[in-house]
Amino acid sequence: MIEADVVVVGGGPAGAAAAITLAEAGREVLVLDKATFPRDKICGDALTTASLRILNRLQVDVPALPSWQATEDVVIRSPNGREERFALPRDMGVFAAATRRIELDAAILDRARRAGADVRDGHAVIATEADPEHRFVTIDAEGVGPIQAQWVIAADGMWSPVRKHLGLAIEGYRGEAHAFRQYFRHVGPRACSELFITFEEDLLPGYLWSFPLPGGGANVGFGIHRDRTGYTVREMAQVWPDLLQRPHIRAVLGDDAVAEGPHRAWPIPARIGRLALSGARGRVLFVGDAAAAVDVMSGEGIGQAMQTGIWAAEGIIADEGYPADTAHHYERKVHRELVADDRMSAALIRLLSSPRGARFAVAAAALSPWTRRNFVRWLFEDESRGVLLTPSRWHRDFLGRPGSYRDAVRPSS
Repeated sequence: MIEADVVVVGGGPAGAAAAITLAEAGREVLVLDKATFPRDKICGDALTTASLRILNRLQVDVPALPSWQATEDVVIRSPNGREERFALPRDMGVFAAATRRIELDAAILDRARRAGADVRDGHAVIATEADPEHRFVTIDAEGVGPIQAQWVIAADGMWSPVRKHLGLAIEGYRGEAHAFRQYFRHVGPRACSELFITFEEDLLPGYLWSFPLPGGGANVGFGIHRDRTGYTVREMAQVWPDLLQRPHIRAVLGDDAVAEGPHRAWPIPARIGRLALSGARGRVLFVGDAAAAVDVMSGEGIGQAMQTGIWAAEGIIADEGYPADTAHHYERKVHRELVADDRMSAALIRLLSSPRGARFAVAAAALSPWTRRNFVRWLFEDESRGVLLTPSRWHRDFLGRPGSYRDAVRPSS
């Protein structure tokens, strides 16, 4: 039987961030994933300011990836057709970017390898069992066999096998939202340079996006909330061609835009604080999608995934022999940092659920140079979504800190 200090199940951003943190602290860490990297993850591919700061801190050279595209201009369209342009700060680093997940996730996992993690992709976890006295956890992985670990970080996605093995899964859970994504090439000038978001009346409080990628490409998609629209997933597939033919969307994509392949759909888990964050009396910690740590308003989860992975790893590093206490401290950290953000996002969803509310939100954001400047930074998680609700996170540089990757090439203005 293989023995390991920590087993991380899942090599995506949450698991890889945890593995980097652990390995650099000198802990023995083994990463398992059923997929073989590089592998695609259905996603909008956008990176927020918060995500970029974490990636920079983890020393992942994202600007070196072929599909990297930094963005400075954000255009938001309200249901009445009003478009407002918001400019992210110039000459302070990157505050928003996009890069394909097939490249990004592989780059973060490669960074974990270089840090010293033992990465074994292509091996699915088929069983998880806690020692009756909770001294260790045994993981069984295809092609690897049983592994005895002091700790397990479960970064294995929305339908976490580890959560299921421990009897902590929610039967029938399908996520709070659903999204579609399709890649296009030969897009027009706007789609090449603008990060475009449109609040379509029939999608509220969801939205459609077009995020620029290099070489005349774009990631185009839309998301809806399951309990706030009447669409089923099948009906969403039927809506998609209609959305793409709407004149204002065609104007952004351009007449020559061509789909690279069929659209793909995925569910979004966004119920942080309402799922168990630990199991096996603290020996197992859930992070990322396995903890449903996704922003319920935007559907963004890369930054939240990496942050929960880092918090779990830091808790293990600091453990003094009391796993239940470590799990408790991790849970408190997640609640303190993310649950307030979830509540703020839920309030914004109520505002954006009606055309009138969406029109008001866009108009209010564009009210003055001050609102324009600070709204767009807040939108891209330059500060946590619910920071106003948590005074412990206030600081003197609020919405004034630099971005990341200051030496990265920026698009021309």
